[in-house]
Amino acid sequence: MRYRVLPVTAFQQNCTLIWCDSTNEAALIDPGGEPARLLEAVAEEGLTLKKILLTHGHLDHVGATAELSQQQSLPIEGPHTADQYWIEALAQQAQMFGFAPVEGFTPDRWLEEGDKVALGELTLEVYHCPGHTPGHVIFYHPESRWAQVGDVLFKGSIGRTDFPGGNHQDLINAIQTKLFPLGDDVRFVPGHGPESTLGEERRTNPFVAGRAG
Repeated sequence: MRYRVLPVTAFQQNCTLIWCDSTNEAALIDPGGEPARLLEAVAEEGLTLKKILLTHGHLDHVGATAELSQQQSLPIEGPHTADQYWIEALAQQAQMFGFAPVEGFTPDRWLEEGDKVALGELTLEVYHCPGHTPGHVIFYHPESRWAQVGDVLFKGSIGRTDFPGGNHQDLINAIQTKLFPLGDDVRFVPGHGPESTLGEERRTNPFVAGRAG
């Protein structure tokens, strides 16, 4: 498995281009904007883009989804159906966040706890991690000890929970019972900012440090 992090829009949201190095089949996780730049990165790596994966329904993570899906005939997988209301409210989100209007979409596959996502010879495990949004999921590749966690956990911080549907205790529970048990050595890409490891956050993150995993 290989990946390339591509921060997009003024929110510097980490869209991740992930691919199977055996087949060169690729996916974009959370294409929040700048679709032309994302496709340029796909071409630079010599990859075949096969699908779009979404951790949750906030506009800064899904803004380019409809355009890319239509242009490239790509299926959309994720998030959990509990975020359907966020996706249906894309027009209101654009107005709230100061984004240009974007087209709506409906995922081809809503994801649930325990689902698996195939990409070439890779298999990503899906964990439902509500709190930032009720339908937030994360993607985990056990063989690489790597995860894309969206806005659940950041280096030194955690996702905000003051948007509609957010729940602080649910978020803490998701980090404690879903993420930390994956292991201290797991490296993760957050929705914003630098990468880290689960062990580093368990030890030093002031919001969750010292919590068992």
